Amino acid sequence: MLVEIVRGDGPVILGLPHTGTWLPDDVFARLNPLGQALADTDWHIHDLYAGLLPGATTVRAVFHRYLIDANRGPDDASLYPGQNTTGLVPRTDFDGWPIWRDGAEPDAIEVAERTEAFHAPYHRALAAEIERVRAAHGVAILYDCHSIRSVIPYLFEGVLPDLNIGTAEGASCAPEVEAAVLAQCRDSGFTYVANGRFKGGWTTRHYGRPENGVHAVQMELAQATHLAAEAAPWTLDPAKADRLRPHLKGILETLAGMTADIGGRNV
Repeated sequence: MLVEIVRGDGPVILGLPHTGTWLPDDVFARLNPLGQALADTDWHIHDLYAGLLPGATTVRAVFHRYLIDANRGPDDASLYPGQNTTGLVPRTDFDGWPIWRDGAEPDAIEVAERTEAFHAPYHRALAAEIERVRAAHGVAILYDCHSIRSVIPYLFEGVLPDLNIGTAEGASCAPEVEAAVLAQCRDSGFTYVANGRFKGGWTTRHYGRPENGVHAVQMELAQATHLAAEAAPWTLDPAKADRLRPHLKGILETLAGMTADIGGRNV
């Protein structure tokens, strides 16, 4: 099973494109030791959000982003032109170091095959759930769940805020939706920013069409908010998680209660 789907009856869909760690054996063998560490996983994010919003739908990629990144466009266009980033099939890790053994990088034909075999099924599943939820509620709210280390000089300067909200500069959701998330973050005690270094990935930008009743928000959590250390073995810190989870729950509950305010209907 490439994609795990849990269907709920509420208006919120949680996207989880980067928590999977499965790789085909032959692909894993072609990664170098650095790549085989899978350091760029969104560690424990599906556990962190589990149970926070009864009625939410979840769509989770089981495969690892080194196989193919489900939050990049199938055309592999850069999400952040002029800035360091990783692509549809990453060549490097987030620190800019190669992850493939010499001569083992996938070529264009293999990338196209992986796109059809893995990227496309994930997005077919996500698109189907969005349509199902929108049909039921008049609107669908896609909340894309992510995490990243708070210090990565290759990708950004300084220390990342705790909560990083991406709405494609306000284009992927109604203003009320972004304002509601910001208000919850403002009251959380965590540092936060909207459309800073992370403005929403391809998923947010592709599906977020508020004029059509689909509102998309990406939340990029600094891993310092919930991991014991931003390094292997990537252990979840229960005390940190217990502090963070109520605020994530507040965000999701607020979004779930907004359907009538953004043109939908409560059912």
